[in-house]
Amino acid sequence: MTSTTAMSGVIPPVCTPLTPEFEVDTASLTRLLDHLLDGGVDGLFILGSSSEVAFLPDAHRKVVLDTVLGHVAGQVPVLAGVIDMTAPRVLDHVRVAVEAGADGIVATAPFYTRTHPTEIAIHFRTIAAQAGIPLYAYDLPVSVHNKLGADLLLELAAEGVLAGLKDSSGDEAGFREVILGRRDRDLPSFSVLTGSELTVDSALWMGADGVVPGLGNVDPHGYVRLFRAALKGDWAAARTEQERLLRLFGLVHVGGPHMGRGSSALGAFKAALHLRGIIDHPTTALPQIPLDADEIARVGEYLADAALV
Repeated sequence: MTSTTAMSGVIPPVCTPLTPEFEVDTASLTRLLDHLLDGGVDGLFILGSSSEVAFLPDAHRKVVLDTVLGHVAGQVPVLAGVIDMTAPRVLDHVRVAVEAGADGIVATAPFYTRTHPTEIAIHFRTIAAQAGIPLYAYDLPVSVHNKLGADLLLELAAEGVLAGLKDSSGDEAGFREVILGRRDRDLPSFSVLTGSELTVDSALWMGADGVVPGLGNVDPHGYVRLFRAALKGDWAAARTEQERLLRLFGLVHVGGPHMGRGSSALGAFKAALHLRGIIDHPTTALPQIPLDADEIARVGEYLADAALV
């Protein structure tokens, strides 16, 4: 089921604050939501990569859904990740998300199992048929090990299966092919969103509808300024804001070589939110390696340089 208008704007993938005991910190989560809404965001994406969805037990996912949807209460659309290995497992998450009141759902291609593009299409058709709310494809080949091709995405969009795409593939040419194909096939309601924090101005200039930036947790106001400048056609202002955000994004590398890239990035986002007084603890889910005190201090330096503390 597709929406009648393409979702657009700044749609941060909301981090999941955790207590030191690895439970969902609902008080911090609601403060984070208020921080994002105050920043002027156009929507929220929960239970995605920046939410540590792969680490969250189903009960934790349910707490996030209920907390976010209860607190936001329709102020902006909320997309819920229903990410899991195969369609039968995804459908369990779909039922919970729909019952909680999500405005749309987000799913990757199947993973762990080896699938053919025809099977990937069946996967998305099966999910959409049960959901009854807009379904967005999440192109994340670094984690899923399948690249969603433009022809497949546009075919499913034309069928009414997909309402949009969150592209975190890093394939700029493929992304542009989707944008061009949407225009050629006259699919204006198919929303094309970039997941890259660092090339938002370029993506919007190409015709993307918006951005789903992990760094947007830390500085939603900056991404909103960038988007609004692009919307007005002030590409110089958009580029200036993008370059400022690129410098701020350096905080994701403070973890260094002794931890995974995800541990470093998510740890840095949470450390920044903690230093800004938005969440109580910078805890990341196991088995991710936490940032140490020196690394957190380096995150603080990036925030100071960006005038965020």
